[in-house]
Amino acid sequence: MNNLVDRNIAEAMRDEMAMRERILSLLNESPRTVPEVADALECSANNAMFWMMAMWRYGSIEEVGKRDGEGYYRYQPVL
Repeated sequence: MNNLVDRNIAEAMRDEMAMRERILSLLNESPRTVPEVADALECSANNAMFWMMAMWRYGSIEEVGKRDGEGYYRYQPVL
């Protein structure tokens, strides 16, 4: 059982690092909304929201300007 838990934690950390880098790469090109990031990553908006809100909470990204017509902010990396 311990090996299963350790492996899942390691996989989660690896996923987090990979997704963080992919999202930051996209946002370095230009500020984007959650749906735009989801489209670029070919993942669900829910998954993109999960990763981006964690990044926002810990100060890696910030919202830019006002909400768009659908109510989404654009996000950019914190410099």
